[in-house]
Amino acid sequence: MSSPNYTATPFAGKTFGVTVDHLTKKFGGVTVLKDINLEVRAGEIFCIMGPSGSGKSVLLKHIAGLELPTSGQVRIGDYDAADPDTRDKVHLALVFQAGALFNSLTVYDNLALYPREHRQCNEAGIRERVMHALSILSLEKAAQKYPSELSGGMKKRVAIARALVMEPQLLLYDEPTSELDPVMGATISEIIATLREQTAVTSIVVTHDRDLAINIADRIAIIFDGKIRATGKPADFREPKEREIADFLTPVIDLKNPRFKQLENSHE
Repeated sequence: MSSPNYTATPFAGKTFGVTVDHLTKKFGGVTVLKDINLEVRAGEIFCIMGPSGSGKSVLLKHIAGLELPTSGQVRIGDYDAADPDTRDKVHLALVFQAGALFNSLTVYDNLALYPREHRQCNEAGIRERVMHALSILSLEKAAQKYPSELSGGMKKRVAIARALVMEPQLLLYDEPTSELDPVMGATISEIIATLREQTAVTSIVVTHDRDLAINIADRIAIIFDGKIRATGKPADFREPKEREIADFLTPVIDLKNPRFKQLENSHE
């Protein structure tokens, strides 16, 4: 028996907040996350920022249920993110940094893969669902192209469109503006903000992009060395008082005392 046709009512239902409660993660003898506590409110855009290797992507994987805590817990609403059954109760989608598109499939088939594998509706319903997601991102003309034929910015948009096909109640982004020029980075930022306005989906964004965080986030958390150093509204980080945070968000190029020389000296 075929599934009923899909009717375009995206993102219907409840949106979920996220609670990170005393989360610690160890890989062997290395502690990557150290007693993390966060509260992400339903429907907000929450940005997690920090230097490379600070643990922010590992934190995102715990929220997505792709990593298991050493101790502590992540909850999506009232559900444990580490419980596989939570995937049946919460529509969660993750936009990977590199897009993670299948090069052998067209854009259309990349988007259709999830509802086909999960038999969510018949082909007519899948087409309606896929084309609706493509239309939101102005990608209808790219439906029959392959990822190799797309620019970096278009690949990012396709990855977001694929996430939309899942009708997420929680949408996670891992470095969505990496490897993009400033104009396309601004475009992706606008897309994230617009989707939240249109759908009320809770959005958690891991990013190095200060402009993205300052301009579209409701709140921002800064993580250094596996610890949350500060949490607040974007206005709190326009002129941060803590020197280390200020140097991360608004670094000054000093040719007389370059950072790489300081790094060399610190390892002597």
